[in-house]
Amino acid sequence: MKTKHTTGGSQEKIEKLLMNIELINKSVLVTGGAGFIGSNLCEALLEKGNKVICLDNFATGKRENITPLLDNTDFTLIEGDIRKLEDCLKATKNVDYVLHQAALGSVPRSIKDPITSNDVNVSGFLNMLVAARDNGVKRFVFAASSSTYGDSESMPKVEDVIGKPLSPYAITKYVNELYADVFSKTYGLETIGLRYFNVFGRKQDPNGAYAAVIPKFVSQLMKGESPVINGDGNHSRDFTYIDNVIQANLLSLVTTNEKAINTVYNVAFGDRNTLNDLMGYLKEYLSDFDSEISNIEVIYGPNRSGDIPHSHASVDKAKENLNYNPQFNLQKGLKEAVKWYWKNL
Repeated sequence: MKTKHTTGGSQEKIEKLLMNIELINKSVLVTGGAGFIGSNLCEALLEKGNKVICLDNFATGKRENITPLLDNTDFTLIEGDIRKLEDCLKATKNVDYVLHQAALGSVPRSIKDPITSNDVNVSGFLNMLVAARDNGVKRFVFAASSSTYGDSESMPKVEDVIGKPLSPYAITKYVNELYADVFSKTYGLETIGLRYFNVFGRKQDPNGAYAAVIPKFVSQLMKGESPVINGDGNHSRDFTYIDNVIQANLLSLVTTNEKAINTVYNVAFGDRNTLNDLMGYLKEYLSDFDSEISNIEVIYGPNRSGDIPHSHASVDKAKENLNYNPQFNLQKGLKEAVKWYWKNL
């Protein structure tokens, strides 16, 4: 029997962080809702009293990410594929808002198989825009990417200064922004793109060939294995904790600022840490659970094709237009993430 309650390990933190965002009794479609970011968004939306539709084909999403939500009367799972227009039309019916997270992530995956990345990330994205337009969706907020900055060397990254893409994945995410802009101007569909910078946190998968760096390193350290850093460890990233991302998505749904819509924003903390910094923090925080972890040696390997050397976001535009106020820097976010991984891996 379905119930109204929600579950999830970080509800109190989510509530505190998001309590001032007025969003209730809306119908929100989260594509890729069984994925890392998507499932966290589903949880937060339910906690705030909304109806949530999750569209996922489980190509990369995990059923266990949404299992606690299946008993909730306000949660609906549609098993479908954004590459099929009929699935997109079904999922967007009677929906107020879309949070489009469905995509095939990973630069290396796109280099190995650019056709599938394009099918999902470009054709699938276009299907979702068409479905949102045809079903009268009020606003379409989508996951864009910091990979769009490509070979631009300017720091910090500001939204209107980008370079040439360095991977098929980066091309697909930039095309998303172009399509969204055209749909806004041509059809009046309200869109907001959020350029995520190296998101990490609870529910992020440490397994598989294309696992993100933080859960992969955590998993290796917990097993007593030496993590491999690509390059000399001096590449830097603006690592972004999941709760900052949730905040940006919800603010994008509720903003009434006309300047805030039909544009793109960096979603990050606005700081930069090297991979060597990251490894130092991980070893320190994991050593609280197992002191032997502090003695594990790191292995340095070759640079990875398609990687940008440095990434550091300006979040001034999001702060000004959306009232974005990220609460978690890398260290604070890692402490939360490490606790979750220790308990759940």
